Amino acid sequence: MTGRPTGQITSVPEGPNGSPEYLTTGSGLPATVFAHGLAGSIETTRPFGSGVAGSRTFVRFRGHGDSAPDAPWGYAALADELAAVADRVGATQALGVSMGAGALCSLLAASPLRFGCLVFVMPAVLDRPRTDGALDRMVAMAQCVDDCDVQGLTALLLQAEPASARSQAAVQLWCRRQAVAMAGTAVSRALRALPAAVPLCDGGVLAAVRAPALVIAQEGDPAHPVGVAEQLAGLLPDAHLVVMAPGGLLWRHREAMRELIGGFLSGRSAPGTPG
Repeated sequence: MTGRPTGQITSVPEGPNGSPEYLTTGSGLPATVFAHGLAGSIETTRPFGSGVAGSRTFVRFRGHGDSAPDAPWGYAALADELAAVADRVGATQALGVSMGAGALCSLLAASPLRFGCLVFVMPAVLDRPRTDGALDRMVAMAQCVDDCDVQGLTALLLQAEPASARSQAAVQLWCRRQAVAMAGTAVSRALRALPAAVPLCDGGVLAAVRAPALVIAQEGDPAHPVGVAEQLAGLLPDAHLVVMAPGGLLWRHREAMRELIGGFLSGRSAPGTPG
């Protein structure tokens, strides 16, 4: 594993689309790289690694931080950024959330044997473009980002949360903080481009992946249909699908996620079996 700063955000010099940023915590093996979702961040992804042993590296894709190059948005470009960080830190396994899961699928299409263990959290799309109402919400979010409309952006982020969680003060505060972090940034370009994109032209290429995989979905989440998770689990040769009840993976099921993901990626339990 290459040496790098631990506990501070750094970047990959001369990355494929600029300088991808990342934060590494912990040390040693296994070495896991984490990829966030669209309009997500290092902070929103760290809870998924809270129970994982070894070193944990959290990617911050361009447009979501200080890096905003002019390269076109697409899953292949995100896969290149994810690969650059993974290679930089010597990652042996990977976890992707939503958009990050798509980036991971795109990376695996080109390098199916790159990782020894995989987790996909709430995959949103594979090889068929989306046509649901989430597309309109993404466009509205992009406009709020460009207008620095924190109040409007907060409302749209809250709308994406489970209905049962929207009245919680912690959820409302989280949405507000995310809106403040997003306002006026280049993430608006991703919000316009990615919802109509797909990470794979043919899902069949995932048949070449040999790593054990855990695919996590949630009932009642229209932005991340269970059907997509079922399709992904069916395409991967060694995958286990876990579908959680509604309520928010990190609001209602945080401890279960810690045990499930931590046990799998740390080798303490089989896929789908909470540690």
